[in-house]
Amino acid sequence: MATSLHELPVHALSSGIAARRFSPVDVVEAHLARIEKLEPRLKAFVHVHGAEARLAAEAADKAIRSGHGIGPLHGIPIALKDLVEFEGHHTAGGCAVWRDRISTYTATLAHKLLGAGMIVLGKTHTVEFAYGAWGTNQHMGTPWNPWDLSVARTPGGSSSGSAVAVAARMAPWAIGTDTGGSVRIPAAWCGLTGLKTTIGRISTHGVLPLSPTLDTPGPITRSVEDCATLLVLLQGSDPMDPLTASLPTSTPMHTLRRGVKGLRLARMPDSERAMFSADMLAAYDRSLKDLAGLGAEIVDLKSGGPSFKENGDLVARIISAEIYPLRADLVDDPALPLDEAVRPRVRAGASISARQYRDVLAARERAKQAYAAWTEGVDAVLSPSTMTAAIPLTEVDQSTTPALSTRWVNYLDLCALSLPNGMTRGGLPLSLQVICRGGDEAMALRIGWALENATDWQKRAPTL
Repeated sequence: MATSLHELPVHALSSGIAARRFSPVDVVEAHLARIEKLEPRLKAFVHVHGAEARLAAEAADKAIRSGHGIGPLHGIPIALKDLVEFEGHHTAGGCAVWRDRISTYTATLAHKLLGAGMIVLGKTHTVEFAYGAWGTNQHMGTPWNPWDLSVARTPGGSSSGSAVAVAARMAPWAIGTDTGGSVRIPAAWCGLTGLKTTIGRISTHGVLPLSPTLDTPGPITRSVEDCATLLVLLQGSDPMDPLTASLPTSTPMHTLRRGVKGLRLARMPDSERAMFSADMLAAYDRSLKDLAGLGAEIVDLKSGGPSFKENGDLVARIISAEIYPLRADLVDDPALPLDEAVRPRVRAGASISARQYRDVLAARERAKQAYAAWTEGVDAVLSPSTMTAAIPLTEVDQSTTPALSTRWVNYLDLCALSLPNGMTRGGLPLSLQVICRGGDEAMALRIGWALENATDWQKRAPTL
């Protein structure tokens, strides 16, 4: 039994532990064995907390057997992106200068995971400072996308290690963060489900910041249901993060299985199609037909909506303006070993004046109002998650970004779900993005669950 436990999604692991078919010890050992087997090649983890995870699994097993179980996630393992503070453990933010940095406190979201009885397997790789969507890291290492063992391909960033760990079945799920696509892009390129949450939905207290205005933590999982489960656990008001006070509680489990009949789902504008590959468009059009077959009404939006690229460019301006003051002491020192693809992105903030920064934020508020009017009466907008499937690392141009279809979502403070919706002829995952109004994660998850259960793309796994 233990040899196959790493294949099970979280909801199946939870029910199996509850039914005493296996124990938390079995589950953790299965994943640690998988890590030991694959990690030397895939390099998903910065640090593996093997000894601690085993002790926690033994404690969970004893508590559950004695009738002192905490709840359905007690004994379930998880991986944390190397941005999440975890007291007494390394948290480097993907920066070689901080390789030996030890957290002195624990992030709110990690407290919630531990409070539910979950077991941290370790910390996963990220792009330096989380500033990059290709998934590369010059000094700390780039994880290997497990869907192609012969060619090193983009794992997606910045939550690269989290996605690779989940795709390779080294962890049943993981925490990522999304400021311009950093949950959705790695989820897409690794054949997974990723949820970009609304700003304030999950506390960022204790998550190393990239852009305090735009940062959003979120789950990377192998199913929509698992995404919804982690959202329910992690959401909520946190006095250490004032942005969390403004959103009402999301209840995705109440509507998850209601289907899409009667929903109005909008195609992306035809003007945006040119940026996507033929494979991506074919999968996208097929998903529209699948959703229509399930009873959704597929509609066109009126002209005059936001440009994916133009709004995405403004996201880059906000990020650089906010990250530069935080990291100027590092990026302005040429002697320090910083990623030479990331350094200029951060230093770009030095040339942005206070007035320019203020103007971008004001324009964002106007754009949010215009988008609400543009999509009035529509339940979601659909687009591909990425422009292409994962590309070889040798073809990456670090002066460009693969986030053109994701960053505009952050700019407009929306939420979005990425989920598998096809494969290329070469066997690489393709992905659909379901974009909903800010605060309406439940709708995105409902639409994703309907499509997931009408197809079998989420069941595909890399051969390792």
